[in-house]
Amino acid sequence: MSATVSNSIPVGSNNVASRMAEIASSSDATLSKWSSRYRGATVEDLDPPSALSCNPTDPISHALLAAYERDYTHLTVVSAQNRALLGYLSIPHLRILLDTGKVKETDEVSKAMIKFRRRGRVYQVITMDTPLEELELFFNGGVNGENGKQEFAVVTDEKRRFVLGVATRADLEEFARRRPA
Repeated sequence: MSATVSNSIPVGSNNVASRMAEIASSSDATLSKWSSRYRGATVEDLDPPSALSCNPTDPISHALLAAYERDYTHLTVVSAQNRALLGYLSIPHLRILLDTGKVKETDEVSKAMIKFRRRGRVYQVITMDTPLEELELFFNGGVNGENGKQEFAVVTDEKRRFVLGVATRADLEEFARRRPA
């Protein structure tokens, strides 16, 4: 029976550097050709832009305008009462909904947002300290792709109280392209 390498580092671990090296050197097929370029880098090294959030009751037109002004492809949707993270708005998906007439620009964001599941799958926390290998694994849907591919990750604090930013698959690929082999 062969041992498998888990792509996680326990919080408070004293052996982070060797654990990151072990993850990077594992022969995991879910990691790309770029993974050798990460070399201990974390989400913070991507310098993700601050998250742009809207409320579920905001008109779609306001969310679109805010996204286009800042050239964002995803907006987080937060509760107006307590700023709790409820879901997200994918601008490419929203364009399809608008083009097909499923929603109108005067509709509320809640009609087009994608809600986070509260039950079932475990929410994977992505923080500024998350290794890029782990972020790539998240984008690829997990070890066997069982969680489905993701195009972006909401970056939060450890306890998921604050949305700090959004990291995309394109951010990760650009980081790897800029970094020498």
